[in-house]
Amino acid sequence: MAFWRYVMGQKSVLITLFIANLLGTIYGYIWYGGQLLESKWYFWPFIPDSPTATFFLVIAIAAIYFNKHLGLFECLAFVTLIKYGVWAVVMNLFVMIHYEQLLPMAIMLMTSHGLMAIQAFMFYPTFNIKNWHIVITMIWVFHNDVIDYVYHQYPVYSMLSQYESHIGYFAFWLSIIAFLLLIYLQKNIKIRSKYLT
Repeated sequence: MAFWRYVMGQKSVLITLFIANLLGTIYGYIWYGGQLLESKWYFWPFIPDSPTATFFLVIAIAAIYFNKHLGLFECLAFVTLIKYGVWAVVMNLFVMIHYEQLLPMAIMLMTSHGLMAIQAFMFYPTFNIKNWHIVITMIWVFHNDVIDYVYHQYPVYSMLSQYESHIGYFAFWLSIIAFLLLIYLQKNIKIRSKYLT
């Protein structure tokens, strides 16, 4: 883990991933443009889930570049990158199964969102997350789930609206799994640091 922390702390790596995620974030917000225009303004922060996840990571990377830590953004990034990364991979796979064909857009989205989830684990060793960061992140993520599937502000994509209740249930458990992963990693770090001291 020390070696990986060293790799992810390199300025060239940080700059490369900062630019890649910034471009992905901009593209993601443009992707949601039509849905945002049709939605009420107070739902806007909770509609573009994936670009907001990468936006959290962009902020975290910028802080790390300057040898700072914004633990809340690191925590938000870790959980939402996993949640929405995996969500999009599964949903796009479902779309292709539904239409029984390989769709270039779905494959592109699966690849980019799969990389989102991978980045969560790549950056985790460099993160400095505290318990209160996890609590606030829980409030944000579960509130977002309610906005998506109670107020029907989930991503509008292909035929997925037909399965809203099932997808909402899946999204809820994805949130749980992402938090359990984070808590497991946090406990592991505490045990390891206690053992080393």
